[in-house]
Amino acid sequence: MAAAVAMETDDAGNRVRFQLELEFVQCLANPNYLNFLAQRGYFKDKAFVNYLKYLLYWKEPEYAKYLKYPQCLHMLELLQYEHFRKELVNAQCAKFIDEQQILHWQHYSRKRMRLQQALAEQQQQNNTSGK
Repeated sequence: MAAAVAMETDDAGNRVRFQLELEFVQCLANPNYLNFLAQRGYFKDKAFVNYLKYLLYWKEPEYAKYLKYPQCLHMLELLQYEHFRKELVNAQCAKFIDEQQILHWQHYSRKRMRLQQALAEQQQQNNTSGK
């Protein structure tokens, strides 16, 4: 009975840890948050940098499938480099990254819309030529 309770407690602890790490990794997609961390010296702390290295397991497909903001994985990768971490102290750097993310999203949205329209037109043509 005690072993079952201990196992249940361990499972609950692992679930909470998973949720916390998932939320934190996704926060890394926000360049303003990265700027906040850099300005407060978190990226100079060896333990924190080691934690960022540990979080690279989120790149594995069995974990990555839970992410809503996949750009966080790219930021996590860039955070492995000291030069990038140092540059994030500059608010202009964070602003530039933010703008680039928006431009990428806009380009992706437009491209996706064009692909969907082309597919719809093709299906409509197939339907009219098949009659």
